[in-house]
Amino acid sequence: MRWLIILLYIVAGVLHILLPAPFLSITPSWVPWPVTVIFVTGLCEIAGAVGLLFPQLRKFAGVALALYAIAVFPANINHAIQDLGLAHPLLGWGYHIARLALQPVLVWATLWSSQVIKWPLDFGK
Repeated sequence: MRWLIILLYIVAGVLHILLPAPFLSITPSWVPWPVTVIFVTGLCEIAGAVGLLFPQLRKFAGVALALYAIAVFPANINHAIQDLGLAHPLLGWGYHIARLALQPVLVWATLWSSQVIKWPLDFGK
């Protein structure tokens, strides 16, 4: 699971830096300096993923990435509202419902794979 989370955040971070346009298009209008924010969030995703590689940084990186996933949730909601408001949505209900529903799972998986939490896979140990 940890390797999947690392890969996900590295890919997302690189995309934020190299192809910021899709991320800028879903950034809520109240976010200041959106270009800078998208770039910095890409760096944070990469740094967090690298942090998961090192046992001494793993818990800190896991908490930071989980908080990041919570912080960007408004952009995911904004993206759903924008897309589903179109006459012909680009991604549709299936994508957006799954994306929004999986965000808490991503938070849990990040915390679990970084050994911050054990639930529910500790089976009472």
